[in-house]
Amino acid sequence: MADLILDCIIDTLKTLPFLFLTYLLMEYIEHRTSEKTKGMIRRAGKWGPLFGGVLGLIPQCGFSAAAAGFFSGRVITLGTLLAVFLSTSDEMLPILLSSQVPLSTIGEILAMKAVIGILAGFLADFVFRKYNQRKIGSRIHDICMQEHCDCEHSIVKSALRHTVNIALFLLVVTLALNIIIALIGEDQLGNLILNWPVVGELLAGVIGLIPNCAASVVITTLYMEGAMSLGAMMAGLLVGAGVGLLVLFRTNKNLKENLKITAMLYVMGVVGGILVNAVTGLLG
Repeated sequence: MADLILDCIIDTLKTLPFLFLTYLLMEYIEHRTSEKTKGMIRRAGKWGPLFGGVLGLIPQCGFSAAAAGFFSGRVITLGTLLAVFLSTSDEMLPILLSSQVPLSTIGEILAMKAVIGILAGFLADFVFRKYNQRKIGSRIHDICMQEHCDCEHSIVKSALRHTVNIALFLLVVTLALNIIIALIGEDQLGNLILNWPVVGELLAGVIGLIPNCAASVVITTLYMEGAMSLGAMMAGLLVGAGVGLLVLFRTNKNLKENLKITAMLYVMGVVGGILVNAVTGLLG
């Protein structure tokens, strides 16, 4: 139990710099930027899925947490959020590297995650282009109000208050999830996913939705042991957005919207995994 609590604290501490910088930038946009600058950010957002898909590959859950915070403040588009969530690597890359998986194979997996995330992000922004046409930063003030951050006096103090509130929330929820997973057992989670076509991707996607690094550890390990296909692993890892979903549900008070985003993430991840299996089957 002591190791479990320590792991939760360490994971939470890793997100602090990202969360603080996220809220500091949001406060700056809210209080210091002109309408012209906001317009430039809005136009730059058209390429958001491209940058989000690339940045998400960095094995640090802080990026998904930051993306969730930016989206809640309407600083980035829905497509950018989904691109980051889908490409987030979480614990996959360190496990593959420590297991001495060939760099060429790792590169192919990362490239597939990035491409799927970027394409899905641009598709989402195209389909929901009217949804994205809201005023930049339109909800930043709402976030300030709900957190009682006193941002009128100091944006640094406000950003710190936001960061502490979210970090405590993440610590409590992550600890609860770790306890549940420890009681169930990672082996039991692994037994739920077999090398079945389509079914494997569907089940892997469900496990991937667990906002905890244990999910990506189980999925990556099972793939290396030959217990699941490449497509099933991709589905689970594409859906797995680290703590991003937790931050989204904490900062964005529109529950219906959050559930829709979660559903889109799941569908895109599963479809991506099925397509990977189909393509590799044709090439193989």
